[in-house]
Amino acid sequence: MEELNRVVEFLLENKLLFSLLIVGLILMIRRVTLSGIRGDVAFLSEDQRKWMSRTKNGSFAVIMVSLFLLWRSEISEFALSVTAIAVAIVVASKEIILCFTGSIQRASSRSFRIGDWIEVGKTSGEVIEHNLMATVIQEIDLYHGQYHFTGKTITLPNSMFFTYAVKNLNFMKRYVYHNFSIVVRDFDNLYPLVPELIQRIEHHSESFIDVARRYNGVIEKHAGVDLPGSEPHVHISSGDTGEQIIHIMLFCPTELALHLEQEIRADFMEMYHKTFPRELAKD
Repeated sequence: MEELNRVVEFLLENKLLFSLLIVGLILMIRRVTLSGIRGDVAFLSEDQRKWMSRTKNGSFAVIMVSLFLLWRSEISEFALSVTAIAVAIVVASKEIILCFTGSIQRASSRSFRIGDWIEVGKTSGEVIEHNLMATVIQEIDLYHGQYHFTGKTITLPNSMFFTYAVKNLNFMKRYVYHNFSIVVRDFDNLYPLVPELIQRIEHHSESFIDVARRYNGVIEKHAGVDLPGSEPHVHISSGDTGEQIIHIMLFCPTELALHLEQEIRADFMEMYHKTFPRELAKD
């Protein structure tokens, strides 16, 4: 017991060494825990990412609390000594403070969690980690209608949540309102093609339309708004230079959106050339 007391007294007298031992021990435990959570799998599941994030945040909190308790007397003296320059410290640490408060705002509003798809400004992706300072996402290409991962990892400082609106796109992980347009150069009457085009779209949608209707109803109930629905929508408009534009909107599985778009484009081109045949130019 005496030897233990001597060791404790020695560590308390050498706080820097004690701090290094505390940090090293906690980091070692964190590393072992993270390794156990990850296992040997190639791709992490959402549950694994959640527990890994909790482990990292928890270990960071334990380190901060431990060091504060160990150095609180020195911290108190330091705080008193810097009272005169407190304003300068606040200004210099403005971004850090915003990151902390942004993390609090995210947690209190529950705007997203790990595994959700979000859009912040012009950046969109799946949340894979968040902590007190930043949120890490895997970028998703939403602006080209492909909904696939680009392979880029983006770290967003939490201060961005005060500057940009955070859009939760989580329902798009399964089904999406996919919009695309087909441009026709000549000013032909395309309205007779619309019923047949809708029939072909419905034919392509037979395999998932029942699930799409149910999922659309779930989203409407959760959001409390009347969404466009699971049926295909087709309308025609004219461009500034006289061309016609066929606008098509589908409610379909996210992974099939691009494939369905290509099939519908092919169907329309086939129908158009049959209805409005063009003579080949002759020499």
